[in-house]
Amino acid sequence: MDIKELRHQVRRDEARLLHELRTLRRTQREPAPAGKHAQLTLGQRVADTVAATMGSWRFIIIQSALLAAWVALNVTAFVRHWDPYPFILLNLALSFQAAYAAPFIMMSQNRQQDIDRKEAESDYKINVKAELEIELLHEKIDDLRAKEVLALTEAVRNLTQLLEKAQSKPGAAV
Repeated sequence: MDIKELRHQVRRDEARLLHELRTLRRTQREPAPAGKHAQLTLGQRVADTVAATMGSWRFIIIQSALLAAWVALNVTAFVRHWDPYPFILLNLALSFQAAYAAPFIMMSQNRQQDIDRKEAESDYKINVKAELEIELLHEKIDDLRAKEVLALTEAVRNLTQLLEKAQSKPGAAV
């Protein structure tokens, strides 16, 4: 297989891939469902809400204030000690919270990971398409440049011939 056949094969493959990407893009342009949460299940919405709530500064500040109040009330004895110093009840409550919060957060992260993977695949396809489009533009510019060089070469040849004819005539001043 010589270089010209190989070049034509590569161009056919690139054209086919570009056509597939364009077709895929047209099919993906269908309108998105109304609302961000339209296609989410109840479990996914709950997981996202729990993850968003527990990952906020508001939650951290409120929880820190409640923990500080719990410790202060049990240490200073303003009220009856319901959870003395090692704070076993507080540890139980925080362990219970962590035991239920972790799976919700992991479900939300897994769903976000799936979304990110799909976006990365889409970005890759877009990058391939852009690369092919740029390559095609480069080829067109190279063809135009080659035609321009040929036209300029022909013009120089014609001018050279005219100049030679003018010099070959007796009594012509150049």
